[in-house]
Amino acid sequence: MKTVTVRLLCTALLGALLAACSTPPPSPPVASLPAPVAPPAAGLPAPGQGKARWVAVGWSELPGFASDDLHDAWNAWLKGCERPAPAFAPLCPEVRRLSIASDEEQRAWLQARLQPYRVEAADGNPDGLLTSYYEPLLDAARQPGNGFGVPLYRPPAMARKPWYTRQQIDTLPEAQAQLAGRAIAWLRDPIDALVLHIQGSGRLRITEADGSQRLVRLAFAGTNDHPYQSVGRWLLDQGATRDASWPGIKAGLAANPQRVNELLWSNPRYVFFREEPLDGLDAAFGPKGAQGVALTPGRSIAVDRHSIPYGTPVWLASSGPQVQLARLVQAQDTGSAIVGAVRADYFAGWGPEAGELAGRLKQGLRLWVLWPK
Repeated sequence: MKTVTVRLLCTALLGALLAACSTPPPSPPVASLPAPVAPPAAGLPAPGQGKARWVAVGWSELPGFASDDLHDAWNAWLKGCERPAPAFAPLCPEVRRLSIASDEEQRAWLQARLQPYRVEAADGNPDGLLTSYYEPLLDAARQPGNGFGVPLYRPPAMARKPWYTRQQIDTLPEAQAQLAGRAIAWLRDPIDALVLHIQGSGRLRITEADGSQRLVRLAFAGTNDHPYQSVGRWLLDQGATRDASWPGIKAGLAANPQRVNELLWSNPRYVFFREEPLDGLDAAFGPKGAQGVALTPGRSIAVDRHSIPYGTPVWLASSGPQVQLARLVQAQDTGSAIVGAVRADYFAGWGPEAGELAGRLKQGLRLWVLWPK
C-alpha cells in the first residue's frame, strides 16, 4: 500500500477482517520444542521484552527445510537486497552470487551463515496466526458509463484530518466537489472497490477512452484517516451471514442486496490510490511493501515490525484446511491488523486463485527468523 504499508493502514487487509470474525485456529503439527542451543545474537529482541522473544534452535527443528525450492525464495531475497536491512546488507553480495547456485549449495550456505531462532510470544507461546492478502485483478474503465459507475480516486487536498467518512464521501456534495476530476478509473461493483480498498493495491484491466486496453497497478496513496471497521464483523452482528470469509460475505450480500450501502458505510475508512505502469518484469512481482521493495508471490510476508525487522529471512510453517506451507519467506511488509510475535500475512499474488486463498486462509502458524551468525 505502501508502499503497501497501509494495507498497511488497511491490511490488513483481509487479515483484519478474518482475524476479527472467527475463533482461534488450531496450532500446526510441529515437533516438540528443544531447548535453546545458543545465546541470542547481538541486536535480537531480549527474551521477555517487547512483543517477541527469539530462542536459538537447531536447523532440524525447521519443518520441511530439506525439501523447499529455494530458487523461488531467492527471488524475494534478491528483491530485499535492493533495500537491505543493516544486519543483512553484508550478506547481499553472497546472496546475489548464489542466485544461480543449486538448492543444495543454497541450503548449505544458509546453515553456514545464519542461525535459526524460534519466534515466541513474550510468555513463551510459539503458536500464532497466518492469514493472506493479494492484489485483486479487476476490469475497469477510464470513463464512467456502460455499467462502470464506482470511482477510484487519487488523494484530494485535505484541509482537515480525519477527512470525510466513506458515507459522507458517497453522499455529501461538498465531499464530491473536492474529488471532482480526481477519479483514476471506474469499476462496476462497489464490493470489488471495497476489496481493493482493504487490500491496499490492485491490478486493473483498464479500457481507455479510445477503446484500447492495458494493465495498470493502483498502489496505495493514502486514506481519509478514519479507522478501519470490519465489514465481516458487521454482517455477523446483523445476522446476515455465519461465514466471515469473502465468499461468505458476498453470498450474504447477494441475499440482501438492499443492504450493500449499509455494509459499505459500516467501514468509515476510505482509501486513495496512485496509478503505476505494469509491464515487463514489474508484472511478475507485487506492489512495494513496507520494506520498499516489490513483493514476491508466495515468498513475501507482512509481519509486526516490532517483533521481526523488515528484510529478515523467515522460515514459515503452517498446516491447516486451506494450505500446507513449510518454506523460506522474507519479512517485507506490514499491516494494521498484523500485530503480535507469531503473526504473518502471506502475499498470495493476484487474480481469482490468489483471491480465493486470501479470502479463506486463517490457520495456525510457527515462525523462525534466520539471523546472521
